[in-house]
Amino acid sequence: MAQIGFVGLGIMGRPMSRNLLKAGYSVVVYDVVAAAVADVVQSGATSASSGKDAAAQSDVIVTMLPDGPDVEAAVLGAEGILEGAKPGSVVVDMSSISPIVAQKVAAACEAKGVDFVDAPVSGGEPKAIEGTLAIMVGGKPGVFERVKPILERLGSSVTLTGAVGAGNVTKLANQIMVACNIAAMGEALVLATKAGLDPEVVFNAVKGGLAGSTVLNAKAPMVIARNFKPGFRIRLHQKDLRNALLAAGSLKVSLPMTSMVQQTLIALMNEGKGDLDHSAIVNFIEDMAGVETKKPEAHGAGA
Repeated sequence: MAQIGFVGLGIMGRPMSRNLLKAGYSVVVYDVVAAAVADVVQSGATSASSGKDAAAQSDVIVTMLPDGPDVEAAVLGAEGILEGAKPGSVVVDMSSISPIVAQKVAAACEAKGVDFVDAPVSGGEPKAIEGTLAIMVGGKPGVFERVKPILERLGSSVTLTGAVGAGNVTKLANQIMVACNIAAMGEALVLATKAGLDPEVVFNAVKGGLAGSTVLNAKAPMVIARNFKPGFRIRLHQKDLRNALLAAGSLKVSLPMTSMVQQTLIALMNEGKGDLDHSAIVNFIEDMAGVETKKPEAHGAGA
């Protein structure tokens, strides 16, 4: 089995690296946060002193980082992955970043004889823990087939979507649909609550019809329970929509709904809510309506 390096042990990276350990892979890990490294080492991983060190010990190096600049620093920077990566090794970037940055990093890897795929994921922390993420891959078919067995330990669906960058374009499309879906759900449940209805009853009434969705099933119960513990943070979703709008601008594509939801996310970040779960998009709509989306007995009938 391939020796795997894993760089980036945040909300997503930590459970993902643990799933590789459970699958029997030898995993060497690195993160700028020492406590995160120590936590995964307790599960059986080996620690590295840098991205360079992790890459030098690995055949496949996985990165799971917040944004494009973080990926560039981790792969291309001093003590970075490319300084230690062996020719013929593969960098699998599972971060959600701009497709342009993915292509830039891929070109730098290719110049050193290192293969690269972009493989962003959808499903948030719960799916990362379960190992049932949806993984969208961009890269050469041969390289994809080489890393596919590894990715199948992390996700229930692993799809090659095109050349390098295509994985992140697909992820941006995913993030648009998720964000707009949450916003629409928020408006609908706020309306129902303001009208005096129990939002849980409304949710149960519509979830089996055309309005039903994975997003609705995952996020409506969180909103109604007032549970905004982050599975995917508002500030990260704002970053994804920003990247979507930048890509759209370069292609001369108008994304009006995406733009409006991105502005909502920025407003919530300015209120100090950037680290809440993205289901907290509903808070923006609630503030305008003067109501909280929860069961009537919790907020008073006839609100």
